[in-house]
Amino acid sequence: MCLVQGTKLPYKVIGGKPTQISYSSDEVFAKIKHEQIRFIDLQFTSLLGRFHHTTISAETFLPEQMEDGLPKLDGSSIVGFTEISDSDLILKPDPNTFTIIPWMIDGKTARLLCDIYWGAGRGRLESDPRHIAQKAEKSVKSFGFDYSVWGPEIEFFVFDKAYWDVLTPYKGQSYSIESEEAPWSHEGTGYPMGLKEGYYPSTPSDTLTEFRNKCVTCLSDSFGILCDNHHHEVATAGQCEIDIIYDYLTNSADSAQTYKFVVRNIAKNFGKVATMMPKPISMDAGSGMHTNVSLWKDKKNIFYDVNDPNEISQTARYFCGGVMSHARALTAITNPTTNSYHRLVPGFEAPVYIAWSPGNRSAILRIPQHFKGEKYAKNQRLEFRAPDPSSNPYLVFSAVLSAGMDGIKKKMDPGDPIHENIYKMSKIKLKEKGIKILPSSLGEALDSLESDRKFLNPIFANEVLDKIIVLERKEQKEISVRPHPHEFYLYFDV
Repeated sequence: MCLVQGTKLPYKVIGGKPTQISYSSDEVFAKIKHEQIRFIDLQFTSLLGRFHHTTISAETFLPEQMEDGLPKLDGSSIVGFTEISDSDLILKPDPNTFTIIPWMIDGKTARLLCDIYWGAGRGRLESDPRHIAQKAEKSVKSFGFDYSVWGPEIEFFVFDKAYWDVLTPYKGQSYSIESEEAPWSHEGTGYPMGLKEGYYPSTPSDTLTEFRNKCVTCLSDSFGILCDNHHHEVATAGQCEIDIIYDYLTNSADSAQTYKFVVRNIAKNFGKVATMMPKPISMDAGSGMHTNVSLWKDKKNIFYDVNDPNEISQTARYFCGGVMSHARALTAITNPTTNSYHRLVPGFEAPVYIAWSPGNRSAILRIPQHFKGEKYAKNQRLEFRAPDPSSNPYLVFSAVLSAGMDGIKKKMDPGDPIHENIYKMSKIKLKEKGIKILPSSLGEALDSLESDRKFLNPIFANEVLDKIIVLERKEQKEISVRPHPHEFYLYFDV
């Protein structure tokens, strides 16, 4: 496992620890002048994970604005931020996130990620996801560790075209997906893949190798986000994964948001469309965002123990126990859409059983077993397999950390690891082994969060959790009051 500074170039690794190479405000303005930048894209993330931006002229961008922020945000217009009666917010750019956006050629444009502040010197906005992530990083030190390391494995689909009709919801609704890789779109010129037959096919069946190459090049060369692997995933019709190198919590969340931004824009430039929907294709595998985590102190991976059969420390076990204990509540944050729960069903690669295991992908928590020995101590980690890419990575990492730290604090033992394929276990055996299941719907997940939320309070303000619950309940209701097209097939003749 290699660690790098994930939001800028240059980067370097010393003793397994990412060395922070910061841009000062002066260096950013020198780059703006030297590179003849015309526009600055100020980017930030809403509470539910949408990426937003506003663009200013580089000619009017001043050093004091980097220091004090820019009064450019109406918080009432961003879902989850503020009410209209108190909505003046400040965008404060982070100079470390300065990068030039390579595909914007009509006026050279650089981007800066921003932290959100209240106006009139009232401090940070509690519902700013980046603020929540930064609070989470500080909490790691309060537990006596130096830092945590995070690595999301983000899957997504790239379609040739996608259509849906929601303009006449009372008359009817439908959607349609086109992909030259899919069996339903075959026109005699390609090599279509069947359902669940998309894992690691060679070209020409894999039609997206050049697209992913372009994404990797852009992420690395322009955004300083190194990628060590990319491939076609299990589902047909263009499911992909690009693996980015591990990083500190906030950096990794920055990288995940940038990853989505890059993938969508490059797909558009290829004449295609990318989606982070967890389950766009019925009866096929969905897209996950497996989240890898480890804790470090004195340049050592605290999750590693050479004397344990699985080389996992007691601290890691407690962390695992905390995540398992709060797993049902976590799903409201790690799987925040109604579509998320079409993925979380047995038989389609997604984990639904609250258990842990070395190397067993049917459990929600896995200890990867590719290598063993002290030579690979830095690689030891927990892989939480439940999250999906519709989630907000700032909130996911912060919530998982909260659960894990609660486990460490309360010494929550996760029990024995499960080595069997849990998907094949009977209900009786699941009960015997004490294996519970994740919520089957967003409403059920929100119920769990409402009854189990105190573990989040060291990092998440109650008002933020209240907003998350209200916003997701609204989306849940949007779906619950509408008939599904397949219901006509099942019930029209009743």
